[in-house]
Amino acid sequence: MASITSIDKRANISRKELYHEYVLKGLPVVLTDATKDWKAIGKLVPSFFKEKYGHLKTEIDGKEYLLGDIIDMMMVSTPENPSPYPCNLNVDKTFPELVDYFLPHIHYGKQNRIFNPLVPRSFLKGTEVAELFFGGNGSFFPTLHIDALFLHTQITQIYGSKEFYVFPPEQSIYMYPRKENPKLSQIKNPLEPDLDKFPLFKNANPVKVMVNQGETILFSTGWWHYTKMYEPSISYGMVQLNASNYAPFVSDNIALIKKFHPKMATPLNLYSKIAGVIMNATEKIS
Repeated sequence: MASITSIDKRANISRKELYHEYVLKGLPVVLTDATKDWKAIGKLVPSFFKEKYGHLKTEIDGKEYLLGDIIDMMMVSTPENPSPYPCNLNVDKTFPELVDYFLPHIHYGKQNRIFNPLVPRSFLKGTEVAELFFGGNGSFFPTLHIDALFLHTQITQIYGSKEFYVFPPEQSIYMYPRKENPKLSQIKNPLEPDLDKFPLFKNANPVKVMVNQGETILFSTGWWHYTKMYEPSISYGMVQLNASNYAPFVSDNIALIKKFHPKMATPLNLYSKIAGVIMNATEKIS
């Protein structure tokens, strides 16, 4: 993978260009106009969620909040007194009537296999397919991480902006992965790391990019990342699965299945390999 110091922002890019210039190379990219036809942009603002869904309850760090209160706090959030974060809610379960607001889907690859019927729904346990994040000025994602199940990342700014700090896979040696979950870093706060405890992190060089309202960042699994906000922000996140991350996605699932349902591991692994061959052939034709 080529070393990069900045992330491209692209408009009017074809799926073929996206695939060959970014997906195959494993490079992140920000699409500035991929959501131009989404009903979500300009409609799903803080006042909308407070009025329609303010009664919903969510838990952050063991404390329960009403979404309406989260909205109030994020609107007046400051770095000295940031709103609680991460506040993330599953779209399909919590806001099923809003699913169509996020169409058409963006494909970081020839298709997003998440929606392919050949992929077992049980393989998506432990992650959210689509979710909304609510945060304010001074809020930041506290954990440096790679997304679960080796899924690729798509984040669209529905309202406000968010700054992304991403580290390429070759910098994993500086991330101090946890033994029990190597997709999570031991570093508690990447904005103020304890370099006495984690001295190698000083060698890490993030690539930073501000993703503005209506823009979408896409990047491959293996890229470590965290985020920071400087204003009220509502983000839409969706996981992406394609040919490039299908094998590690399956392997991660099979490893989990071996722990809890060992008799199912071998047949599910065989099924997944056959399904992968079918999807590969279908994508070559399309």
